[in-house]
Amino acid sequence: MSSGSWNELQQLLLLLVLVYGSAAMQQNSNCSTRCGSVEIPFPFGTSESCCLDSSFLVSCNRTSSGGFIPYLSPGNISVLNISLDGEMRILAGAARGCYDRNGTQNNETSVSWRIDLSQYFSLSSSRNKLTAVGCNALGEVIAYDPDGVNYTTGCLSTCLRINDTTNGVCNGAGCCQSPIPAHGRLSGIFYNSFKAFLDRNDVFGFNPCGYAFVAEDGAYSYSSTDLANFPHESFPVVLDWSVGNLSCLEAKKNASNYACKAENSECYTSSSGLGYLCNCSTGFRGNPYLLHGCQDIDECVDKKLNDCYSIAKCKNLPGSFNCSCPEGYVGNGKENGTRCSRVSVGVITILVISFFVYWRTKETRLNKLKEHFFQQNGGFILQQHISRLRGSIETAKVFTVEELKKATNNFDEVKILGKGGQGTVYKGLLSDNRTVAIKKSKISDSSQVEQFINEVVLLSQINHRNVVRLLGCCLETEVPLLVYEFISNGTIFEHLHGDNQSFKLTWATRLRIAIETAGALAYLHSGISMPIIHRDIKTTNILLDADLTAKISDFGASKIVPLDQTELTTLVQGTMGYLDPEYMHTSQLTEKSDVYSFGVVLAELLTGKKALSFTDPEVRNLVAYFGSSMEEGRLLEIVDKHIINEAKVEHLMEFANVAKQCLRVKREERPTMKEVVSELEGLRVVAGEKHRRENSDKSCSEETKSLLKVPSSSVSVSDVESSKFDSISHDCQVFMSMVGGGR
Repeated sequence: MSSGSWNELQQLLLLLVLVYGSAAMQQNSNCSTRCGSVEIPFPFGTSESCCLDSSFLVSCNRTSSGGFIPYLSPGNISVLNISLDGEMRILAGAARGCYDRNGTQNNETSVSWRIDLSQYFSLSSSRNKLTAVGCNALGEVIAYDPDGVNYTTGCLSTCLRINDTTNGVCNGAGCCQSPIPAHGRLSGIFYNSFKAFLDRNDVFGFNPCGYAFVAEDGAYSYSSTDLANFPHESFPVVLDWSVGNLSCLEAKKNASNYACKAENSECYTSSSGLGYLCNCSTGFRGNPYLLHGCQDIDECVDKKLNDCYSIAKCKNLPGSFNCSCPEGYVGNGKENGTRCSRVSVGVITILVISFFVYWRTKETRLNKLKEHFFQQNGGFILQQHISRLRGSIETAKVFTVEELKKATNNFDEVKILGKGGQGTVYKGLLSDNRTVAIKKSKISDSSQVEQFINEVVLLSQINHRNVVRLLGCCLETEVPLLVYEFISNGTIFEHLHGDNQSFKLTWATRLRIAIETAGALAYLHSGISMPIIHRDIKTTNILLDADLTAKISDFGASKIVPLDQTELTTLVQGTMGYLDPEYMHTSQLTEKSDVYSFGVVLAELLTGKKALSFTDPEVRNLVAYFGSSMEEGRLLEIVDKHIINEAKVEHLMEFANVAKQCLRVKREERPTMKEVVSELEGLRVVAGEKHRRENSDKSCSEETKSLLKVPSSSVSVSDVESSKFDSISHDCQVFMSMVGGGR
């Protein structure tokens, strides 16, 4: 091997050491995992090369008797045991203060005890308590965190006679206790201190000294003899420890320093609020800080770890186990489950027969329920209509409920297109890949069944390009369902007033939509054998397809007008803002009620305002606002700003006049829908003629230039050529005008 290759290999080895760091070193056989009787698990170690870092270094010191005692460095704190759950138990001394009869302190006594902790360790506030023993004594614990912030707590113990105290009770008479304050991570320096107060003369005979100490909760039990002779020099104290000062999420970003090295380990935030700890995943145990430290638990070896039934077979799985019954038995094999029971031919036969009977019973009940719903939802009424109309709805398909559930993912709320007064509409995909709209009607009582059947019958008779087509219905469910063709581009309302509009409707499009809607209404009123009054014309019931072609929808409130009648007396139904005022007062429904509602739609198309608004104080009622603006000659002020520059003023005025006629209070003064269509078509012809003339002028100008052979890039011509150009241009325009006038 060349020297260059050897150097590269050395650099690679050094890089690997830096990346894996102490996680690789701690597996070295030279690293001791015990000190005396205390186990030292990684990330702790007895040398710099065997621990995660110097904060986890444990010195193993030999005692005079030849044994070994571990000390946490720095701080020289005696360690009792270390738990990978994030706890360490140490030994801490008690502060002692001795006084004479006059209350003078003996300077040789230790009135305080100090503990120094690194940033990875903190005093457990939940596992320790401050205790003071003595009469007329004050015990304190004072903590300083790394930022120098001070936390102090204390308790006061008083007594005049030894009989004032009770053994085992530490309630302030000879002995007092106080919890350690929970202030997040209490790392840094801790002091136990003891102070006497008042005159000591009365208690000196049985209590010359007082004591204060922090100890693990339950480690000390008071005895009245402790007042005269305190036998304890130190107590166990619980520390919380964690790795670093980062959260799990932050620590994982730096993989080389991330301490949870085991393959099946998890990270969780320390309870002290700073740093994190590692734990083996469920079904694994060991040391999660070692590269291969978490090993699978074989639950099948120890009956306490599995709940398999006595005759069941236990199979160990990574992190789990499985119970299975032997051949010839059924059940899940678990004590708390179905255990294992023997299967016989007779039992199998009974099970098969029982299942068959259950299946047939369920099918019979389901068929009866479907028949009940069919009758409840007006199936027989629908059949009567079909018979009377001589098969005019044969093209409408009767869908099964299973088909429509599959199409809507069991009527998932995500599929909802909209909700209205007559029901909820879902978007569905049939098995033949047709996208449809499925309406789940609202029927709260039997009186509404007729409305539903009414909509089916009406739509089955209608064959018009501007009316939403009914594809079929389903009567097998508790609420009946209608299946329509899917119209993809929303409603006029959404395009006029929606917040997230991809584009605004142009003047030409609005005029065409008005003509298409008017034509469909004229067809309903006079183009079929029995006239139909829609009764709920509004911008939310006029849909737009991909080409922005208008489609009238929602016939739930519609009425058929008998041939011998011109009006119907009905309960008033419709939408406020669009309701014919005369119908609202008299309950007399005529075709002119649809004309009024259509007039409101025209006003919306022209102004871009809502029929009713509770947020716009100027236009609370569009009909009143529109009417007053027309009377005061302020039409151009209320026209939608998106079309004001697209249409000529006279065209807007003519459109507004049509709307004004439709909105007359007296129904006999309103035009019929046929007359409305005629006027709007005339307006479109005028607008179209203007467009053709502009194109003709442009064509004539280009023809004139061609005759004179004037280049398009020329910027000047001679006087003679200019004169010829003007003459020919004039003659051409006169000729085109005559041709246009003769059409």
